[in-house]
Amino acid sequence: MTDETTKPMRVAAMADLHVREDNGTSYRDLFAEISKEADVLVLAGDLTDLGKPKEAELLAQDIKACSIPIIGVLGNHDYECGCAEEVMHILRGAGMKVLDGQSVEIDGVGFVGVKGFAGGFGRRMLGSFGEPAMKQFVSETMNEALRLENAMRQVRSKRSVVILHYAPVVDTIESEPLEIYPFLGSSRLAETIDRFQVSAIVHGHAHRGRFEGRTPGGQPVYNVAHHIEKPTGKPYAILEI
Repeated sequence: MTDETTKPMRVAAMADLHVREDNGTSYRDLFAEISKEADVLVLAGDLTDLGKPKEAELLAQDIKACSIPIIGVLGNHDYECGCAEEVMHILRGAGMKVLDGQSVEIDGVGFVGVKGFAGGFGRRMLGSFGEPAMKQFVSETMNEALRLENAMRQVRSKRSVVILHYAPVVDTIESEPLEIYPFLGSSRLAETIDRFQVSAIVHGHAHRGRFEGRTPGGQPVYNVAHHIEKPTGKPYAILEI
């Protein structure tokens, strides 16, 4: 989606790092490698395993090995301990642009990010009906879609990347158990995105999904969860925007 005068941007994207205090996994070398392969690194949620500030601090140390801009969103695991704000503060302090209903432009490409939420897909999408708890659940999905729309309206670039944690389409969660589909994402996210023209949509969360899909409007969606097989053969994908 670039014209002849626009230099393509190489975006590395991955998700579901699940940094823990006790597993000794470091992403320092991987981030250094990505810095040589891409212009921007996108992290699509579940950056920590339990949302502990200590986990965020460990990731922040590794982020410092990355010499290119890092942009991302939090995932459901990053909210587990009720310290999401502190996790964001720590990662932002290390130089990462953590988006939560905002957009940012880098070298002519707009990046928009929200976590998203569950709710199901297509005709089987949950409706706001019945018990207050169910209505509150659906309301969360709709609020995330609205925050995504508001952020996308701020983008002035011709090229843009949408960063989510939850999936906007079924295509990229195939191979996951059917019983958990409603908890892996929501079509409301894709409906919102298809009101705009975007270059790519990335998400994580579905560890056993597949790499590539399309929104109903035909826009490319990529599941960049750590364990998903990608064309690079690496934990990260490279997208030309």
